[in-house]
This record gives sequence, C-alpha cells and structure tokens, in this order.
Amino acid sequence: MSCCAPGTEGAVEAERTRHALPSSQELTLASRPVGEGLRQVDLSVPGVHCGACITTVEGALKALPEVERARVNLSTRRVSVVWKEAVDGRPTDPQAIPAAIAATGYEAHLFALAAEGDDALRNQLIRAVAVSGFAAMNVMLLSVSVWSGAEAATRDLFHWISALIAGPTLIYAGRFFYRSAWNAIRHGRTNMDVPIALAITLSYLVSVWETMHGGEHAWFDATVSLLFFLLIGRTLDHIMRDRARSAITGLARLSPRGAMVVGADGARDYRPVEEIAVGARLSIAAGERIPVDCRVLSGTSDIDRSIVNGESDPLAAGPGMQIEAGAMNLTGSLLVEAVATARDSFLSEVIGLMEAAEGGRARYRRIADRAAQIYSPAVHLLALASFLGWGLYDGDWKHAMLVAIAVLIITCPCALGLAVPVVQVVAAGRLFAGGVMVKDGSAMERLAEIDTALFDKTGTLTLGKPQLVGREKANRAHLALAAALAAHSRHPLSLALAAANAGPVPVVDAVTEVAGGGLEAVTPQGVLRLGNRAFACGAASGEEEAHGLSEVVLSRDGTELETFRFEDTLRAGADAAVRALKQDGIDTAILSGDRAPAVSRIADQLGIRRWRAALSPRQKTEAVAERSGRGHRVLMVGDGINDAPALAAAHVSIAPATAADVGRQAADFVFLHESLEAVPFAYETARRAGRLIRQNFALAIGYNAVAVPVAILGHATPLIAAIAMSTSSIIVVVNSLRLRGGMPAFARREADTAGPAGSLVQAA
Repeated sequence: MSCCAPGTEGAVEAERTRHALPSSQELTLASRPVGEGLRQVDLSVPGVHCGACITTVEGALKALPEVERARVNLSTRRVSVVWKEAVDGRPTDPQAIPAAIAATGYEAHLFALAAEGDDALRNQLIRAVAVSGFAAMNVMLLSVSVWSGAEAATRDLFHWISALIAGPTLIYAGRFFYRSAWNAIRHGRTNMDVPIALAITLSYLVSVWETMHGGEHAWFDATVSLLFFLLIGRTLDHIMRDRARSAITGLARLSPRGAMVVGADGARDYRPVEEIAVGARLSIAAGERIPVDCRVLSGTSDIDRSIVNGESDPLAAGPGMQIEAGAMNLTGSLLVEAVATARDSFLSEVIGLMEAAEGGRARYRRIADRAAQIYSPAVHLLALASFLGWGLYDGDWKHAMLVAIAVLIITCPCALGLAVPVVQVVAAGRLFAGGVMVKDGSAMERLAEIDTALFDKTGTLTLGKPQLVGREKANRAHLALAAALAAHSRHPLSLALAAANAGPVPVVDAVTEVAGGGLEAVTPQGVLRLGNRAFACGAASGEEEAHGLSEVVLSRDGTELETFRFEDTLRAGADAAVRALKQDGIDTAILSGDRAPAVSRIADQLGIRRWRAALSPRQKTEAVAERSGRGHRVLMVGDGINDAPALAAAHVSIAPATAADVGRQAADFVFLHESLEAVPFAYETARRAGRLIRQNFALAIGYNAVAVPVAILGHATPLIAAIAMSTSSIIVVVNSLRLRGGMPAFARREADTAGPAGSLVQAA
C-alpha cells in the first residue's frame, strides 16, 4: 500500500532538500560525454520510492526528443539521463530534463552521495502512529459510553469531544495521505491515497454534521481507527524499504577526499581527488588508501587489496606495479603516478556496478504494489456507483453518502497493505533469533525463489584466519626462532606463526620488516630471514604451489631452515549448509579471487563440483549475471568489498557479520553467528514467509469479496465498515504470527558454547 505519489515520502524529504532547478550550465558541467554526441547527467529525485514513481519519471523523460535513455535507481533515488547534445542540428537545452521531472510533481536537483543520517520521515511516521493510536483509544472509550445508551445531552457532549480529538489527529497524522492525494490530483493523476483521503475526510465531516444536528450516530471512532491502521502499514513498509539504501554511500566513503600531489620541483600540494589528473605524481604514506588507479614509481610496501580480490594476504608492491583505487597502503611510503581520474578508477567502477545492479533489482514488483495499481480507480467507481445508485433509488442522498463512505472505508487496503510488511517483520524477528539480520523486506520474497547459491571462499566458506599445518612435525627450535621473528610483524601469517608456538621464544633484537619480502635480523649466528621464498632464499620456486597452502620460509644466510605452510579454516557449519542447500535442490558453486589450488582444495572438502578462481569484482559480477541470464535465481554469499557488486547483482545476497562494511551494506541479509547454517535457515524462513504472504493475500481478497457487496447493498454503516476493515487486518496479523519461532539448533549450540557474553546476537 505504499504505491503513491511523491507527497507521502517525497514531500517530507523534498521539503528538507529543496533546491531550485539546476541551470543549463550546471547540468553541462556536471555531465560527462558518453560518445556519439551523447552526454549523461545524474539527478537526485527524493520523491521517488515505488514502482509507480519510476514509471512516471522515466515516462516523462523518455517523452523528450533530446533524451536517449533514462533510468531511475530506487536505492539511491537517482535518475541517470543520457541526452543528445543536438537534435536536428540545433543544440539542446539540458534544463528541459529537470523541468520535465518537476512537471510530474517530483523535485530534481544535481545528485551527490549524501552522508547517512537520521531518517526524518521514519520518525514522523512513528510519531503519527503514536498520535493516531492515542486518539483512537480515547475516541473508542467515548464511543463505548455512547453505545451503552448515553442520554442525548451526554451523547452529544461525547460526540463533540470525539470531534475535537479526531480533527487535529486527521490534520497531523493524516497529512501523509492528504499531501500525496493532492499532489496526484494536482498533476492529473490518481493513486491509492485519494480514496483514503476521501474516506477519512467524508466520514469525519458527516460525523460533525450528525453531531451538529443532534444525530444519534457519529463515526469519529471509525475515522481515527482507520487512520491508525493505515499508518501502521505505511510505517512498517517504509522501514523495510529504507534499510537497503546505504551500501553505495558506504562504498563511496572508502575513496579518499584527496591526496598529496608532488610537483616537478618536488613541492607538495594537497588536492581534492576530483582534481587529480592522469599523469599526476602522488605521495602515498603508510596507512592511506590509494585515491585513484596508479602505477608505482618508487618505494616498496605491502598493499591490502582485499577490496579487489577479497583475500587477507597483503601483496608486495614495488616500482612498475599498478594499484587500484581503494586499496590500502600498509607498510611503506610510495611515490605513484595516476593512470586514471577518480571517475574512471576501480572504486568508481565498483560503485557503478552496484548502482547498475541495484537499479535493475529496484524493478522487482511486489504483489501488493501490483494490486495497488488497479485499487484506486476501482474504489472510486464502486463508491460513486453506490452513491448514485442509492440516491436515485430511494432519493435519500444522506443515506447514499453514508453507503459511499462505508464502501470507501470497507475497501481501504489495510489487510492488503499489512499482508506483506507484517509477515516480513515477524520473519525478521525469527531470523534475528537465529542470528540473521534482514535489511530489505522484499529480499525474503527473492530468497524463497532461488535455485542457485554462489559462495565466495575466503571469509565466507572459510574464516580467513590461517593456521599452521603440521605443527607437531616442525622442528621446535626452528618454530621458536620463526615465532621470535614473527612477533615483530602484524602480517596475518606472522600472527598465525607466533600463535602456533607453544614453547619459549628466543630473544631476537634489531628485527626489520622489508615491505613485500618479510622479516630480517642480523645475529651472531648469521642473517635470519622469515618471509616468501624469494626473499628468504634469494630465488623464487619458479612455479605455483599445487597444494593450495600459503607458505613462509625461515632461512639463515640464504639457506632454508624450515618451510611453514598454512591453511585457511573452514567456517563452522559450512559442510552442513552446503549439504542442506543441495537437499533442497539448490545448485552450489564457488566464485573466489584466491588462487586455483586453494579454491580447489576447499571445493573438494565441501563436495562442490563447480568453482572458479582468481576472479576480479567485475568477473564475479559477470558470473552472477551469466547465471541470471540463463533464467536462474541466484543467491550470492560473500564477505569482501570485492564481492559487493556481485552481492548487489544477485537476485538476493547474504554476508557474514565479519564482512567488510560495504559487503554488509550491499547484502540483503547479514548473519551474526559464525555458523554458515544461517544460510539454509534464512532460506527455509523465507519460504515459510512466502507461503504466509500468499495466505494473507487470499484472506484479504476473500474479505473484500464478502464485505464489499455487503457495503454496496447498504447493510454496513461507516462504523461497521471500520470494524470489518480492522477485523480483516487483525486476521492477517494473527496469521502472520504463526511464523514466530525460537532460536534454531545451530544458534543454540553456538550460544551455549560462547556463553551469554560471547553471543553475538545477545551483544547486538
């Protein structure tokens, strides 16, 4: 029941961010060429929030002769417009683009990713629910006295008190519906909120008329109760829709605001990232992120490229190596040369992939939204036909008006509007009990439809925490010596090596860390080195290890003393999760940025036949798109920044709580427990939720099939209509509560093992 004109959600946000239409010059400067005489500009349209909004805005833009194509992204409320620089030899005026949007009732201004902040509309809706609920309780208490047989004077007094309570409530709490209805009518359209606004207004006015003339009946209780239930549905729907809109903003925050540019004379000048041109030389200190795609000119360092490949192992960087924007410089200072602008760099490409994927996913149509498209005209026709039919039949136009009001009230889509969000909220509670957070209510519908599950490896199927293999076979003296060196580094393999040593550690002083190589210490016994084989022994092995294990070599004076190999640990419940999905007929595969031997080893352990290794973020996204293109409904389970575009492109996605911030934000679900059994648990819950949603729609349709004829035949007063409408809503809510359940077995096991202090869910 959220399909409405921008007056509901858009009016609030539009008032907060109101701007004049951007000028032609501003639009041209903010646009970028896309070839063949075309330019693209991104505009923010705060009022866009449903499928009808998308259709309206895109339709208005495509009607312009200069517009080549237009696409609305619901997640970011952005519309990307590609327009022709000239039509029939005449230059075009780009200001016609925001003007066309404004003509449909939606405000438009230049797009900029905004920082996350408080949701003002959500807070206003919650306050409106509280006010209408308080008013409904008080008016109902007064109505009980009237129904109990209060005398005329007392009855009239109670009616006037009810009018004084209901009037301000309609103005304050009903403003969402009034704004939406007026905005739609003002621009020559209708929507669901038009009959709602008519119903609550007419029922209030007729009740005031009856009170003024000492009438026995008034329907203030029906008015405020109707408003209360409608606001509950709208608030729940807004909360569930708005949870999925922060992924792109979070990813954009990974991009540095600027960098230190080194001039030809050696002078250093800090410049915003937008002003960094190709060929500019940049100084990148340890601990800074790479601002644009670049090539190393001088210096060595370890680079965290988890944003690119999702792997925890840093990469040694030296002169000539290219590094992607968003990667983290860990250990040494680098002098680099920009090879792309910020707009054309890797991080912008990832953001673009996510926006394209989310833009497509935003067109997912929920059943309630589709049903709502025919609701408004059907209700108007029914109410008008009832009014005219009864007025012409018996000449009692007052009775005809009451019948029309009853039709408007009894057909108000509370049950229809609650059918989806209430199930989603109950399902979200059950998922939370199992340590799964859902960010987008419609994601549960999509999860119930999957036939394919694609898993990232590191951090998803495994924990991303290396452990020493064969510790009992290692020379204890060599292990202790290696641990002494490893204690001077924060490298993941050094930490694992230090943790593996249970005995005493010799004292090794003057340890230096060589970026991209390892650790070195000069001792009376010789030069000790701990790191990769090329660094420790002076020569690489020349071929990739086939065992799929990471290795660190300890040497003295270039002679190998010991080779330590590490394996990643399978995540708890990984085997059970894969097995459960296969039993449900879900095809499984692995998409990883890691080396082929390591991926093959994990796939064999889990019995997964199909896997792909060494994939970039784009290749992962293309793999998801390729499956989707063959008609599959894909679930993507991943944790890294490099997985974010694939998570956004999939039909539905899940990430662990240990995932990178952007990975969590891009996913539809986040599981808090360590066990991967959360994935089949979420799938089973989604399937049950889907069944209940279908049952709720059947109940809502059945209610209307019985109640509407009763109202049209004149057998329902506005109060009876409100009671019937409320009863249908209560039935839907009670049916939805059947989904409730306790903590699943895997979550109980983990909670019992960790104890109250260690439970992630309890901590959350």
